[in-house]
Amino acid sequence: MSIRTLWVLLHGLAMVLFVNRYLGGLALRILRRRTWDETTDGFEPKVTVVIPLFNEGARIEETLRSVLASEYPADKLRVVCIDDCSTDDSFERAREVVDPRLHVTRNLTNVGKRHSIIDAVRVATGEIVVSVDSDVVVDPSAIRQLVRRFASPRIAAVGGWVDVRNKHDNWLTRMQTVKYWYAYFMMRNVEQGFKQVMCLSGCLTAYRRAVLLELEPILERRSLFGLPVKYGEDRFLTRQIIKAGYLTTITLAARCRTFVPTSLATYFSQQLRWRRSNVIDYAGGFSHMWRLNPLLAINYFAMFAVLVVYPITVFRVIAAGTFFPALLMHLEILVLFGLYYRWRVRTWPAENRVGALSFIPQSLVMPVTYALLTPLALFTLDSGSWETRRHGQVTADRRADRRTPRTAPEAPGDRRAPRDTRAPAGGS
Repeated sequence: MSIRTLWVLLHGLAMVLFVNRYLGGLALRILRRRTWDETTDGFEPKVTVVIPLFNEGARIEETLRSVLASEYPADKLRVVCIDDCSTDDSFERAREVVDPRLHVTRNLTNVGKRHSIIDAVRVATGEIVVSVDSDVVVDPSAIRQLVRRFASPRIAAVGGWVDVRNKHDNWLTRMQTVKYWYAYFMMRNVEQGFKQVMCLSGCLTAYRRAVLLELEPILERRSLFGLPVKYGEDRFLTRQIIKAGYLTTITLAARCRTFVPTSLATYFSQQLRWRRSNVIDYAGGFSHMWRLNPLLAINYFAMFAVLVVYPITVFRVIAAGTFFPALLMHLEILVLFGLYYRWRVRTWPAENRVGALSFIPQSLVMPVTYALLTPLALFTLDSGSWETRRHGQVTADRRADRRTPRTAPEAPGDRRAPRDTRAPAGGS
């Protein structure tokens, strides 16, 4: 395939995505403005917040205190924090937060984020389960705003807005600030219009507990060619909810704030994990995504096509010696995106926004993430680094007994440290 053909194909796909995501999303937002962010105040169920924990150190205290400060009835809110055998003082830090609504427990062995959450869901008492990552700070109104979006029995999951905490650390965090803004304020509009948002972040998402229990066997058996898949849990779970016939949505009224990578090494490591998730998810969705509304299906398959075509195009352009003209055009487009972002956030406080040119570095970073990391992701699909952060694997005992919680029980008011029954480092 010639460079010109690849270039035309890539730009054609980009145009399809632009028209679909931005123009189509804007049209849907206008046509469905009355039901766009539908709420109900007659639904106030018991809520269990689940926070899986591994090696967060002092940050877990801030996360727990922010959740416990939520503007939700105290008698209807419970918080479960599950430490997955941290090797630092995370467990002790979590236990320093004293509140009768908080239950801090520790896995007997390192089993990973997915199994920690599944175990917590089994024993949860709330009709709604809210997943919160251990390094985020949740706005006081976030949980109530999530619950208000369960306006229909068909809505099984509601995601919140993930904002960046360290916006002004350096050029990389400023670039990611613009990227996150587009991800939540623009790129999900078509999906939100049909209440079939394809990926809800585990940073802050509320689920109906009954639906999670219904899908538990699928989550437990997730594998690729017989190998367990240990990354991209948020995307996989959201897609399974939609596949089961339920609705998913998102709201900007529920916000949490997270730290983004400050170095290229950390950023590319994160992007590699996300690329693996993308590859697995797009491959898994071929069997059923075509049944959705055509706008959603076109968006889904166009994104998969870009994932494939972009690396090929970059390598062919470099080989032909025309990379820099292509880079210049890419830069010009990103400048326009940056200017539009800056105009949309012009009334925000200075500490909550970044400059119009902050998105320019994406013109250099994006070719790396797509052209280099996508092929690398294909050859490392069996990696388990996402789920347990390179701290062991699921034990044979855990695989043999799927129904037994792997946590050390602790009464909510008992602040004494339980007997440490963890496996030796590297032995789990």
